[in-house]
Amino acid sequence: MTRFIALFVAALVSGASSPSVRPTAPIPRDVRLVGRWDITITTPTGTAPSWLEIDSSGRDALVGRIVGIVGSVRPISQIIPSGDSLHFAVPHQWEGGDGDLRVVFRLQGDRLVGRMTFPDNVTRTWVGVRAPRLIRTRAPQWGAPIKLLDQNDLNGWQPMGAANQWTVKNGVLTSPKSGVNLRTVRTFEDFKLHVEFRYPKESNSGVYLRGRHEVQIEDDYGREPYSHRFSGIYGFITPSEIAARPAGEWQTYDITLVGRMVTVVANGKQVICNREIPGITGGAIDSNEGAPGPIYLQGDHGPVEYRNIVLTPAR
Repeated sequence: MTRFIALFVAALVSGASSPSVRPTAPIPRDVRLVGRWDITITTPTGTAPSWLEIDSSGRDALVGRIVGIVGSVRPISQIIPSGDSLHFAVPHQWEGGDGDLRVVFRLQGDRLVGRMTFPDNVTRTWVGVRAPRLIRTRAPQWGAPIKLLDQNDLNGWQPMGAANQWTVKNGVLTSPKSGVNLRTVRTFEDFKLHVEFRYPKESNSGVYLRGRHEVQIEDDYGREPYSHRFSGIYGFITPSEIAARPAGEWQTYDITLVGRMVTVVANGKQVICNREIPGITGGAIDSNEGAPGPIYLQGDHGPVEYRNIVLTPAR
C-alpha cells in the first residue's frame, strides 16, 4: 500500500509539472482600447447616440461602462477578446425586448467599429470615436444673460417630434401631459443656466445640458441622494443631498457647465461642486460631445412647468 501511494503522488507531481496542463497565457490587452468613446449608431431613420468607456482591470482583464440610446450608464463586468474582435453583454434596461444588450467590436485605425444587438434582437452597426477631454485652459469670461423664454409663445424653441403639447402663457412654459421633448433653436458651449420649475406628485422631467447631459428633475422630496434622483446627473453623479421641495412648489436650479465640469445649486444649496461628467446620458440628441448644443427639456415623463429660464454664455 505504501508503494502504491508513493507511485500515485509521483504521478500527480509529474502531471502538475507537465507542459500539457499549464494554463493558457492570457491574450495581451490592447492599451489603445482604454478610454472613453462617443458612439454613433446607424438606424433606418438616421443615427442614434451611445457611449462606451473601456478600462483595464488587474493583470489581463478589460472592463467598462456603457450608455445606450435610452436609460442610464451600465457596468460591463468583462470585455472578452475573440480573434480580432471583442464582445460583451449587459442586461436590458428600458429598451423593448427581454434579451441582453450585446456588443461586438474591433479597433480599426483610430476608431472602433462594431455591431450592437438590442434586447429585441435587432442588430445595428456603429462607429466610435474618442471622446474629447473638453479641458479649458482659462477661467470663463461671462457674457450678457439671455432670456430663453418669451411671455406667450414658443419663439426660440422647437418640439422634438410631432403633436407638440407645450404651451406658453404669462411667462410659464407648460407640458400638461407626457408628450414630446422641447429644445432651444440656439446652441451653446459653456454657460451658467438659471431655471425654475414645478411638477405635480410623482412626475418627472429633466434639463439636458448641450442636449447631452441630463440634470434630473423628479418628485424626490425627503428621499436619499442618488444619481437617478433630483439634481443628479442621470446615472453619473449623485448630489450631496436631495434639496427638493414638496411637489407643487416652484423650485430652482442654477447650473454652471464649463467643459465637462458641472456645478449644480438646487433651491439655493450647492449639491454638485465642479464634478466631471464622463459622457452622454440616455436620451441625448447625439454623441458629438465636443460641439455646442441646445438646452432641452424632457416632456415625455409627465406634467411639468418651467419659467424664468436665463442662460449666461461664456465669451
